[in-house]
Amino acid sequence: MERLRSIIRPVASVPLARHLVVALVAFVVAMAVIGSSSQYLQTRYAEMAYFAIAAGGLTLLTGLSGQLSLGHGALMAVGAYAATLVLERTGGETLADVFVALLVAIAVCAVVGVVVGVPAARLHGPYIAGATLTLAVAVPRLANQWEVFGGEQGLQVSVPRATDLPAWIQDLVWFFTAVEIDQYSFLAYLGWLLLAITFVALANLSRSRVGRRWRAVRDDDVSAELAGIHLGRARVVAFTVSAMAAGLAGGLMAMNVRLTAPGAFTITLSLTLLAAVVLGGLGSLTGALIGAGVLAFLPKFATDLGESVGLSATQAAEVTPVVYGLVLMLVILLAPAGIVGSLRTFLARSPLGSTKEKTT
Repeated sequence: MERLRSIIRPVASVPLARHLVVALVAFVVAMAVIGSSSQYLQTRYAEMAYFAIAAGGLTLLTGLSGQLSLGHGALMAVGAYAATLVLERTGGETLADVFVALLVAIAVCAVVGVVVGVPAARLHGPYIAGATLTLAVAVPRLANQWEVFGGEQGLQVSVPRATDLPAWIQDLVWFFTAVEIDQYSFLAYLGWLLLAITFVALANLSRSRVGRRWRAVRDDDVSAELAGIHLGRARVVAFTVSAMAAGLAGGLMAMNVRLTAPGAFTITLSLTLLAAVVLGGLGSLTGALIGAGVLAFLPKFATDLGESVGLSATQAAEVTPVVYGLVLMLVILLAPAGIVGSLRTFLARSPLGSTKEKTT
């Protein structure tokens, strides 16, 4: 036991090693769950993954750097269209095509993040929210006007078939799940793999010197500037990193939906992402994951609830925004710090947390 502790202790003390171990264990568990689930649940898990990636970038932007963005749905649209155009050109028949498309989506959104982040860095509070809200309204309209983006009908998205995947991937999935991979499970595995990589990167970035600068700017920009921190540069970097996460999420969303159209990236998507971040806990990646889970699974729950009380399928689908709003209101009233923040506060005030604090 002492030997095991001597091995674990150095690993736990290094943030990068700790985050990598947690991400690896979480991904293996996710593979087992996805492999034993139905195609419907696999689709929901894939949806949860790309929502979590976008929410993780948004919680870093809003929770750590203090910039309120209402335009992340537009950034997801940029990533989705960039990935779709690449897949359309390459054919989207191989795994390499998929990763090239996602890398292009990330790169394009990084450029957009810099272009939008530079003027946005001069704004504060509701002004930056208004500027990003304009972005959320404008981008779908632009995509609707240009023929290269397919207009209102959008563009079809091609993804590799399960039989086109490399043999070693099929063998690896069979080793962990004892289930053959198909197109639904492939997209779920891909989403959770990229989610694990993204969260490791964001978690380490938030613990780095860059993350400490973001917190300083968020808490007191005057003191941060006096300490030698370049406020504009810190805000632009935060916005760019968040935009890159949104671009990756948009590319994954396009592959899962198999269609990239302006109607999927309305202002509702941006507001829903922000609500998910607030619901889970602002500034917490775990909270972003919980909020993404609510986004992915609440519509089905609300629809079943509506049908159980005698509503038609159409009427039950319209109940979803109402249920989501009620859940958000209850969390704000009962857990103002979000689910994760309130849970941490409860544990800190519990006898176990008080005892641990006294001993330290």
